[in-house]
Amino acid sequence: MKQGTLFTRIAILVLFLGVVCYLGIYAWQGLTDPFTTTLAYAYTQNDSVEADGIIVRQEQVVPGQSGIVSLRFDEGERVGVGQALAYLYQSSEAVERQHTIRALTLEAQQLEYAMNQTDSADIARLDLTIIEETVALRAAAARGDFSQLEDQVLELKSTVLRRSYTYGETGDTTLQDQYRQIQQELSSLRSQAEQDTRSVTAPVSGTFSALVDGYETLITPDTLGDLTPSSLEALLDRQVEEDTTALCKLITDPRWYFAAILDTEDAQRLQEDDVITLRFSRDFSGDLAARVESVSPEEDGRMVVIFSSSEGLAQTTLLRRQTVEIIFDSRSGLRVPKQSVHLSQETVTDPDTGEETTRTVYGVYAVVGARAEFKPVEILEESGEFYIVASVASDKTALRAGDEIIVSAQDLYDGKVVR
Repeated sequence: MKQGTLFTRIAILVLFLGVVCYLGIYAWQGLTDPFTTTLAYAYTQNDSVEADGIIVRQEQVVPGQSGIVSLRFDEGERVGVGQALAYLYQSSEAVERQHTIRALTLEAQQLEYAMNQTDSADIARLDLTIIEETVALRAAAARGDFSQLEDQVLELKSTVLRRSYTYGETGDTTLQDQYRQIQQELSSLRSQAEQDTRSVTAPVSGTFSALVDGYETLITPDTLGDLTPSSLEALLDRQVEEDTTALCKLITDPRWYFAAILDTEDAQRLQEDDVITLRFSRDFSGDLAARVESVSPEEDGRMVVIFSSSEGLAQTTLLRRQTVEIIFDSRSGLRVPKQSVHLSQETVTDPDTGEETTRTVYGVYAVVGARAEFKPVEILEESGEFYIVASVASDKTALRAGDEIIVSAQDLYDGKVVR
């Protein structure tokens, strides 16, 4: 027993010493070989500048009129000349009557669809459509987005009624009799509506906007050529009130303009017809391509630059005074620390002559499995403590986003075991 106990104690001591030695060696290696890594990730470096400016459009204001107004278009929708922009009701009863007319009109359309329906495949799709419209309505309610609530409810009701008519779930009355009754009721309601309901039609075609912010007559595309840095600055500082008496406005030209104040040094980098990117990030987030229309003469170290674009009009109808990022140029690649980039000598053999030449290659070491693998790269841009690089290979040695690259290590070479 005593001899066994002695052997056990010796074994435990040997095991303890082995663990201590292992930890000591591991710690020593960590102190003497500072092996650190990071991930390469996709990155875009913009050569840009921020500028304050104003959006200018060719706009026509539609004056307001007396009565209860019901606009018929959503913000940014296209409107054709002569289309009804709004209905004007003289009483609440007229409003309710119009809702009834709209519902009965939809029901008449549903009956007509059901009477002409013979395709079983189309009939089978009605149940799926009801489910999709119910989900869309519930999602809008969860987001608190009620801008199209009435239309969504009517569409869902329309599909449910269409299913009811198509599958014969409406009783003994024939579809033709129901359709005839609805048409008679609609005729009566429309006769009554002629007395207290009228429509306002679009005088021109264009893009609809319900916001008349007061700038429509203060600055137009025709007056852009007269802007100076001081006059544009005064316009940006001016307090302009919304015209609440107007019904709406129509943007009659799809091309809009952005007039911005830039320092002379930045403005002189631009020439007429240059194409740049305008990045919006406040009321609207997105990048829009724009062309340089003109650059004004210098005034106190500043210039006015006029940009034009035909992109994103429907998304920017509510915007006016804006601070945007003007992007002159962009470089996209992989971001890596400068410390991780190494030079390597590569021998290249000419396939025709067999002559060997040596060239210098930039690259980084990436951890592949348990080894370091050299991945050649091209340096695109330098910025601070990192480079933006692009891989020069397309095979397995290509550097890709997400690769673990070695920032620092001792005696680093291609194929070295690092783990």
